[in-house]
Amino acid sequence: FTTQGFGVSGTSHVYLIDASIYIFQAYFSPYNESLDESGEDLSAFIGFAQFLLSLQRRERPQSGAVAMDNSLFTGFRHALSPEYKSNRELPDDSLARQLDFCARAADAFGWPVYASTRYEADDIIGTLALRSRSFDETESAQGVCIVSRDKDLAQLIRADSDVMWDFSANRRRSRIDIERELGIPTTRIPDYLGLVGDSVDCIAGVPGVGPVKATALLAEFGSLDGIYANLHAVAGLPMRGAKSLAEKLERFEAQARHCKLLATIVEEPHDCAEPFACAAPAELVLARPNYDKFAFLLEEALVPAALKVRMSEAFARLVEEAP
Repeated sequence: FTTQGFGVSGTSHVYLIDASIYIFQAYFSPYNESLDESGEDLSAFIGFAQFLLSLQRRERPQSGAVAMDNSLFTGFRHALSPEYKSNRELPDDSLARQLDFCARAADAFGWPVYASTRYEADDIIGTLALRSRSFDETESAQGVCIVSRDKDLAQLIRADSDVMWDFSANRRRSRIDIERELGIPTTRIPDYLGLVGDSVDCIAGVPGVGPVKATALLAEFGSLDGIYANLHAVAGLPMRGAKSLAEKLERFEAQARHCKLLATIVEEPHDCAEPFACAAPAELVLARPNYDKFAFLLEEALVPAALKVRMSEAFARLVEEAP
């Protein structure tokens, strides 16, 4: 558990953290094994705490939020499609315990923490990103920095000042970078996934439509609606198998539209009374790191003495250097 000096100030962005990416990365990493005093695993908690410490010392974020994923098998997408993420497993008792520690660690670090049993972390991030932009009356260069490597979240990168940051790889991509890689506008990622599907999330897409054909279709017609409004023209496209492609699209239209719905991140949950749905910018301002909260959490988690000393000292330096 180490620290480095503060980096360049991150006041120009609202930092929205996809917590599960970094929690599970730490939990499954063979290089990050940590045990508590009784021999129980603490890898997810220790790794996530170190991630937060490193991010705050590098970026000095002043506003943002941590989005937790508490909606597995209870979210609205599962009601729409029982197959959605059916390849996942609920956390065991050890991981569930650590997920609670991770949320409380984020709170101790000063981050607003949001979770929902109906909406996924992606939806929380999408909603907070939209609300951050909607309330930006200064029309400044402030953008959203989404801290994740989840490709689905790229659909939220829209302004020139927005950034998608894969923290572990230290790879930051702008909207232009993402669109150059994908060959489509970021706003059309749900349309693209409606066509090609997403095996990671058990989204089927249209059988036989891969990335090349999907990109070509969207380049020609602009959107999934545009494709189906001009379905008669698909057979005449200068691509191999255009006629059979048109037939597949017609046959699987309902499935394509359903898959797009599953892949679309919610940004305005009007039916939701949860805190993230109505969060104002003032609620996304980070609080000062709270040493007492963090120290109590280390005690409760039964962090071994030597590691507890290192973590406490690192956190104390963070408190001292915080604005």
